[in-house]
Amino acid sequence: MSSPLLEVKDLQVVVGEENKVLLDGLNLTVNAGETHVLMGHNGAGKSTLMSALMGDPRYTVTRGQIIFRGQDITHETADVRARAGMFLSFQTPEEIPGITLESFLRTAAGAVTGKPVKVMKFRREMAAQMEALNMDPSYADRYLNVGFSGGEKKKSEILQLMMLKPDLAILDETDSGLDVDAVRLASEGIREYQKENPDGALLIITHSTRILDALHVDATHIMVNGHIVASGDASLVDKINREGYEEYEKLA
Repeated sequence: MSSPLLEVKDLQVVVGEENKVLLDGLNLTVNAGETHVLMGHNGAGKSTLMSALMGDPRYTVTRGQIIFRGQDITHETADVRARAGMFLSFQTPEEIPGITLESFLRTAAGAVTGKPVKVMKFRREMAAQMEALNMDPSYADRYLNVGFSGGEKKKSEILQLMMLKPDLAILDETDSGLDVDAVRLASEGIREYQKENPDGALLIITHSTRILDALHVDATHIMVNGHIVASGDASLVDKINREGYEEYEKLA
């Protein structure tokens, strides 16, 4: 039996000079090809977990382990984790003046594969993926996210997912601020990623859950005050949508 793609063991994460504990005793296992959903109120620790998984230097792991593809990456930098096959779609994507979207993606693709990128082939694939996302092709030559609308920034994140094809894609509220049509396109982009990468795994934070409509969900986890207090299958998403988090808040 193959080992899990991602294992989070007894993770404790603190922030700031006062070492405020944000996550404590958190455990999570994600296997290749699975889709996991993380839900909870604002401030529950969901985005903190995502940032800690990607090695955000603002957060310090004081106990536990993060194991990815059998390797302990608990204290590795974000670039090492990205090259290993991890990807984070930001809740609020940053604007990066001076670097075009195409240049950013070509550089990232070369860093991940360790091989020179064939420019014309890359451009053809990028154009096809942008068309699938209904993105204006001129955005390829614009500085990354500079002047992009909120929806176009989120499409840019999905485009990165489709082009880089990571082993583990972490999506932090990718659907927030998107209209119904944009959510549908984002969901289709995620499905295309899954089709081209059947062993690729997804860890999705969402509030609206509309982005999950076209996806098969293997596991759902509820976070409260830095703890995962309940886990279940896709039916747990429907239960939360109907009943909210009240019964879980007392479990933390």
